[in-house]
Order: sequence, then structure tokens, then C-alpha cells
Amino acid sequence: MKIKQFNYSSDNLGYLIYGEKTAIAIDGGAVDEMVSFLDSHNLALAFATHTHNHPDHTSGTKRLVEKTGSRLVEHGLLMAEKTIDLEGGRVEVIHTPGHTEDSVVFHAENFLVTGDTLFNGTIGNCFSGDLKRFYHSIKTLLSFPGETLIYAGHDYVDYSMAFAAIIEPDNPGIDRYLKKYDAHLVRSTLNDELMANPYLRFNDEQMISVLKKRGDLHSTEYQRWESIMSIS
Repeated sequence: MKIKQFNYSSDNLGYLIYGEKTAIAIDGGAVDEMVSFLDSHNLALAFATHTHNHPDHTSGTKRLVEKTGSRLVEHGLLMAEKTIDLEGGRVEVIHTPGHTEDSVVFHAENFLVTGDTLFNGTIGNCFSGDLKRFYHSIKTLLSFPGETLIYAGHDYVDYSMAFAAIIEPDNPGIDRYLKKYDAHLVRSTLNDELMANPYLRFNDEQMISVLKKRGDLHSTEYQRWESIMSIS
């Protein structure tokens, strides 16, 4: 399976996951660009779905399915089924509550489509209000191999690395992260995120030292998560 990233609106990112003949669309706001890609690659769109139900991720879906003769499959149904078969390949659907209660992540091959759960360089706001479940969702993503590629729902890299530098001004990983950034293909590995994304660095000794100096709670992993999430 392959993945194609599409930019739309000011910073949204949508995706096609596809094989030789068939594709699925995730957060399909880049309607015309997706249709053009499908046509040029002789791909049929099996269905469109979402990472969560915020309107910036769902607004293009109706037009996309109308233009392709496809259909919408609600991500809640996919979450219940847990897997998608695409030309014999397996796409795993993982429930990741935190940003919203209904957030999901899609896993295939060596990549994750993470929506607004995990961005490149930061994470989503905890609009659900449930920090504990968000923590467990992030821990689930951190269980994947370090070379797993992260394809997120927005390009917030410049802002997120500027904020990371405020929290950890002496972290050399931030400059290394920025040198790998490509606005035309926004992605990173989990190892990259552990190097620079402050919200994933709750077990890093340098981050623990930062929390100690700030006087924040840091004795347990979850305390460190809460402390980092409270930094503004």
C-alpha cells in the first residue's frame, strides 16, 4: 500500500491510501486534487472516511463521494470493525480518544495517519477534557517502531518547534527536526518526535530536568505528562 498527502485550506492535510486499483480517502477536503490523482492513476475510490468529526476534516467529503460515485463510511463504524481490507492489505483503525472522544488513527505498512491526535512536532488540544485517555492514546502510538512515519492532520511544524524551543531551549533535536522538515511532504518518524516533540518527551532526562527546574510534578510518568500538558 502507498499513501499520498494533500494540502487544503490553510494547513489541513488529507490522504489517499491506495493499492494498484483501489483507494480510500481520509479527511478528503482536497476534493479536486484527490479526484485528479485518482483519475491519473486509474484508481477507484472505495470509500471516504475521517479521523474525527471536526468540520475542517469532514467538509469536503460530500462533494468527494459525489464526484467519484463512492460512499462515506463513518469512522465510528470502522473503529468498531478495527480493520480495513484494501486489495489484501490491512489497514488498522485505532481508537485514540483525547483530542476528541471519537478520534481514530489509521495504521498501514510503516505509517500512521494520526489526524489531530499527534501532529508533527506537537499534539492536538484535549477538547475531550480527558487527559488520562489522551495519555493512553499517546502511549499506544509510542508502542510502534521508531521508524514509523507520522502523517498528521495539519502542518503546524514551524509553530510547534518554536514552542518546543521555549520549553527546551538547549535541545539540539529541535534544529535537527527542522532541517528534515519539508512543507511539500509533511511527515516525521516517531524517533524524530521523541527527539523534539515536547509532548512525547515525558520520559526524557532533559525534559524531566526542565520540569524539576520549573517546580512541576515529575515523579511519575503520568505526572510528567500532566505537567507538560499544562505548560502554555
